[in-house]
Amino acid sequence: MGNMNLCFSGSGAKCLSLKFKNFVMKTITLSFFFLMLVSGNLFAQESGHFHGSEFCAHGKQMRPDIDISALRGPNSPRHTFDVLNYELDMDIYHCYTDPYPKSFSGSAIVTFRVDTLLSQIKLNAVNSSLQINAVGLAGVSFTHAEDTLTIQLDGNYHVGEIVDVSIDYNHLDVTDNAFNVGNGFVFTDNEPQGARKWFPSYDQPSDKATLTLRAKVPSNVKLGSNGRLADSVTTSDTTWYTWISRDPIATYLMVISSRVNYNLEIVNWISPGTNDTLPIRFYYNPGENPTNMMQMIIPLADYFHSIFGEHPFEKDGFATLNPLFQWGGMENQSLTSLCQGCWFSSLIAHEFAHQWFGDMVTCATWADLWLNESFATFSEALWIGEVSGQAAYKSQLNSNANYYLAQNPGWPLSNPQWAFSPPPNSTLFNYAITYMKSSCVLHLYRYLVGDSLFFSSIYEYANDTANFRYKSATTGDFIAKMSEVTGQDLEWFFNQWVYEPNHPVYNNTYSFEELGNNTWNVHFQANQVQTNAPFFKMPLELKIRFQGAPDTTVRVMNDANNQAFTLPFNNRPVGLTFDPDNNILLKQATTVVSNDFQPVSPLNYFIIEPNPAKEKFVAQFSLKETSLVSFTLSELNGRLIQETAEEQYSQGDHSKMIDVRNIPAGNYLVSLRSGKSISTKKLIVIR
Repeated sequence: MGNMNLCFSGSGAKCLSLKFKNFVMKTITLSFFFLMLVSGNLFAQESGHFHGSEFCAHGKQMRPDIDISALRGPNSPRHTFDVLNYELDMDIYHCYTDPYPKSFSGSAIVTFRVDTLLSQIKLNAVNSSLQINAVGLAGVSFTHAEDTLTIQLDGNYHVGEIVDVSIDYNHLDVTDNAFNVGNGFVFTDNEPQGARKWFPSYDQPSDKATLTLRAKVPSNVKLGSNGRLADSVTTSDTTWYTWISRDPIATYLMVISSRVNYNLEIVNWISPGTNDTLPIRFYYNPGENPTNMMQMIIPLADYFHSIFGEHPFEKDGFATLNPLFQWGGMENQSLTSLCQGCWFSSLIAHEFAHQWFGDMVTCATWADLWLNESFATFSEALWIGEVSGQAAYKSQLNSNANYYLAQNPGWPLSNPQWAFSPPPNSTLFNYAITYMKSSCVLHLYRYLVGDSLFFSSIYEYANDTANFRYKSATTGDFIAKMSEVTGQDLEWFFNQWVYEPNHPVYNNTYSFEELGNNTWNVHFQANQVQTNAPFFKMPLELKIRFQGAPDTTVRVMNDANNQAFTLPFNNRPVGLTFDPDNNILLKQATTVVSNDFQPVSPLNYFIIEPNPAKEKFVAQFSLKETSLVSFTLSELNGRLIQETAEEQYSQGDHSKMIDVRNIPAGNYLVSLRSGKSISTKKLIVIR
């Protein structure tokens, strides 16, 4: 069982110990008190507030747009080195007192590994924010122009060599929205390209490095940063903080959060997997009360641990800031920034999920940003469902889809050109696309492959130490990993939902045909009529209502437009509902009965014998004309078991033997596809 220790930091630190039961993915026990606290008090109190994703989106849209002049692709040969570590020393002592100057003196040691023979390096350093005074160690001279710091090295360095350069610099007394000062606060806000405004860096999301940060502040200031607090030394009226990150960080996730008279409380989470202790630090302003979130963070951490794996970092934390941080939250690695007083469960869940997706696995380029925000927004819904039930999960995602459908600006989740030429932040962080639509795409993926494969593929992605854990990922990397774990080629799925704009608009028709001998055919034609997007291939669920018999839901794969399906039944059908559980969240749809709709079948007949079958069965069919024919065998839920290659058959009678010896006993659907027509029969396999 997990312990929660509440540690109140100050001159006389005290710790309280509370016990919470650990969450396990499918068998989770919550005390009645906690259920009431979270589902009753927390969500009820926050009903008038934005979703956590909306807080996140608004803040990021307001940041300065990306400077494209220095951007390069992740595989560009112009990136001739890989930064391994930044060591920063900053004297920000005078920034906390009136008139709150934004100027400070600093030094940086940048350690990098050479990837191509080089005699100079180029770092991002915004001229209007930073003044470079000198370089040293392997650096012998420099130029600083057009926001680029070019450092000449003391010789030629070869591939694999490790090099250190030192830089002495000043931050100027300017407002740059990255290094923020006011009313006793000093904090940074980097996404997407703010780090280059307060220290020289190779400021690209794919280039991760560890960080050592030392800061000189007044003794009444608490200062948090990435990684672990190595030491804080106080002499008279001055404190030196030293923070060291064990794990590599993208520069846009490096952070300082500090203020005079910050309150600090620490919750210790015990990992159910390793029994290690993770301190979670809560920095908050006088008058704020984060108690509910401190109580929620333990079961939230347990739940995310159960589906995503071990928490990736040596500590975590949250810090509320002042009105200079105008909106929402920012998922800085191991220390999230929050707006003033924003202790909201949805925001905490969103930003906490980012520690796995966005921080541990970081988007390789800004074209891959949807990977960050989809998981964080989807995880909000997962957590709501964990606390309040599956209906609450689905309600959240329906809300996300409705927002997208109402506000869709008409561009895709990702445009490969954004890796080289990112769009304005209003496009990059668009709430309808980057947050709402992307979260729904993850649900569509879950619907496509089923819960078991969905959660196992996400877990494997997050715990792939060779390729992704503590590294970066492109959209193509992600698609390849999902395909590998599921054993399915999923390029078609992600290509249409990620790289194409908009969504399907269905205009479906159906009819019922009485055949006699108490048998009926249900004819269904799936029609997509959108003109602003290509055809979307998806499995479709059809719920058939019968007279005097239970409803039946069947699942068919719609892989061509204007595709006709014929489904046989032994009960009289009286109604049909398309996508009854609204699993295809991103769509508009009408489905109407049409007595005139009787699709022209390419078949004279289609039967399977024997049925039930034990080892094999024979599909007997007769074609009205020469046609390409293939067969599929699937479970009743639509999951494909096996399929045959397309073969050309001439007009007339034919048969096809299909082996079922390796298939478990059960009920299946056998479908014959000819052109755009699919005819289906039920098959019973016995053992």
